[in-house]
Amino acid sequence: MNDEDVSSQIHQMVRFIQQEAEEKATEISASAEEEFNIEKLQLVEAEKKKIRQEYERKERQVEIRKKIDYSMQLNASRIKVLQAQDDIVTSMKEVAAKELLNVSHHHRVEDILHVGHHEYRNLLKDLIVQSLLRLKEPSVLLRCRKRDVHMIEHVLEAAAEEYAERAGVVPPEIIVDHDVYLPPAPKHHHTHDPYCSGGVVLASRDGKIVCENTLDARLDVVFRKKLPEIRKQLFGKVAV
Repeated sequence: MNDEDVSSQIHQMVRFIQQEAEEKATEISASAEEEFNIEKLQLVEAEKKKIRQEYERKERQVEIRKKIDYSMQLNASRIKVLQAQDDIVTSMKEVAAKELLNVSHHHRVEDILHVGHHEYRNLLKDLIVQSLLRLKEPSVLLRCRKRDVHMIEHVLEAAAEEYAERAGVVPPEIIVDHDVYLPPAPKHHHTHDPYCSGGVVLASRDGKIVCENTLDARLDVVFRKKLPEIRKQLFGKVAV
């Protein structure tokens, strides 16, 4: 083989090596670019995921805040409604309390025999009888308003006899307390002082058993007992 042939083969080998090198370089470049694109896509997706998670977190916070604000406003509205309803019920009770004063209203001792006050006299007698039936004591202490003393004394004997007949016992001893009286009627309707619109309080002689049968106490009992019915009639079904 002459020098020209050798040189030709060498050139062929060099071109072959160069071609392989170029192909390998192209392959490496393509692979590197693919890996770069994959890594870039992964980084982009990771950032997108972080952004979505942060957005969702803030969105949840906004929704929670909305629910809290709504709940607070709803509760505030309910409180206002309930307060308004309570004000109406309280106003009704105040009106009823004023009517109680009309039931027991009398000015002079002579009024105890006036026909206009026979209903209150009968009411006092019934209250005494009811209290005696609850106490079932042979001797009791009775307290009333100072202005009602003469009216009480007017019905005391009849009340004791009615109780004795209904209970099947001898008439009890009823001692009217002339040292301590129930408070007088209120001078105005927004007083904070103790007051009594009428009625009686009976107690056993040892003071261990007390029956408060004043008009105010009975009004409180009636309102507590009838409050659900009153609310239903006034306001219908109350929101919960």
